[in-house]
Amino acid sequence: MDTVPTPDHDCRPKRCAIVHFGVGGFHRAHQAMYLDRLLAKDPTNAADWGICGVGVRPADAAMRDALVPQDGLYTLTLKHPDGQVETSVLGAVVDYLFAPDDPERVIERLAAGETRIVSLTVTEGGYNFSPSTGEFDLTNPDIVADLSDDAVPRTVFGLVTEALRRRRDRGLESFTVMSCDNIAGNGHVARATFLAYARAKDPQLADWITEHTRFPNSMVDRITPATPPELRAEVFARTGIDDRWPVVAEPFTQWVLEDAFSMGRPALETVGVQIVDDVTPYELMKLRLLNAGHQALCYFGYLMGYRYVHEATADPLITELLRRYMSQEGRPTLAPVPGVDLDSYTETLIARFGNPSIADTIARLCQDSSDRIPKWLVPVIRDRLAAGGDVPLAAAVVASWTRYAEAVDEHGDEIRVVDPLAAQLIRAARRSRTEPLAFVSDRALFGDLAGEERFTKPYLAALESLRRDGARDTLAGLLA
Repeated sequence: MDTVPTPDHDCRPKRCAIVHFGVGGFHRAHQAMYLDRLLAKDPTNAADWGICGVGVRPADAAMRDALVPQDGLYTLTLKHPDGQVETSVLGAVVDYLFAPDDPERVIERLAAGETRIVSLTVTEGGYNFSPSTGEFDLTNPDIVADLSDDAVPRTVFGLVTEALRRRRDRGLESFTVMSCDNIAGNGHVARATFLAYARAKDPQLADWITEHTRFPNSMVDRITPATPPELRAEVFARTGIDDRWPVVAEPFTQWVLEDAFSMGRPALETVGVQIVDDVTPYELMKLRLLNAGHQALCYFGYLMGYRYVHEATADPLITELLRRYMSQEGRPTLAPVPGVDLDSYTETLIARFGNPSIADTIARLCQDSSDRIPKWLVPVIRDRLAAGGDVPLAAAVVASWTRYAEAVDEHGDEIRVVDPLAAQLIRAARRSRTEPLAFVSDRALFGDLAGEERFTKPYLAALESLRRDGARDTLAGLLA
């Protein structure tokens, strides 16, 4: 059996200075992994920086049931393109609370003086704002419930804001709210949304948060697919460890973090985190090349019959689409990125997409598109058009999403569209067969792009070709 690195009991955190909302595969492969590295490197100074995970959604009960019996320990398996496999046991997560079980316990953990950072991986949709206007949705039923008098908080906004109120009233400093989600300006988004909620709840508290709470921006990167069903048995066979919810990820990892904290931070720069004054160039590079590149790949790839990312990336048409989109449309919208060779970065991305050992599914990339496309690809289109450029490839990607959202593939088989707006998207995509711009006329998703001929002309041409000729011939024609 493989020998597995395991944290020494004496080197595990003694306190939880970090409370994290949204403990999933990515958090455990990324932020928690960096804290684990720090604990191994400097256990004395890192002893306070343990993580208490918090689940808010009903589905998070499964993570509670996996982590609590294991004392927060879990396995991380890294799979290299050459077939090499590394598994280690990580120990930075030392507690897990499921908010529906005991909201008061969560609030008091947040309000405790030892809590210095509240971090988030709640996905793009978890910030409850319109992708086109950026406005916080005060009509969301869960938000309405939390804003009512004497409500027991059930959202991350309600829980965090109530904890900040208690800290203010007790004369404690504010913790830092640190977003680790794939959103441009994620710290700015977190600040705007939490303040919007707080102002609706208690304007004076919102003023206090404005003055005292820091919201650093960050860029995070590591391809972390959903845990495949066979991974648990695979890890047990190789290591003898029975992990209720193991994590698998690629070897590559990157974290760029703005140095803006109200109560200090762990020495993450000693374990590979880039601490910078301005995250913007790095995050736009990642969002507009990697994340938008995934969107370029996934709908065309699915319609061409591929189900795994590495299989689609092995197709020369897909590879050429990725390379051209990144170089001709994505990169021209970027500012210089200090210390990064964008040619090398582009080729590294394509190599990462092609890692067969990860077995990342195309279905994962296709889900929640209504959160992703407006934040990752639509800004590229807008910036290109504003600069007088063309967007034939980005427009074709939107067309491929439209065709995918019809929920029927080229062989007449059902496509399972997984999206918070699935029913709405399917109706609009099917209606676009008779009303060509029906899909992109949704201003909440696309703003005014339906009125931009330099977008709609290549979009409609690609969509017509997808329906007439199929995805492969459309892509071949587009790249000819």
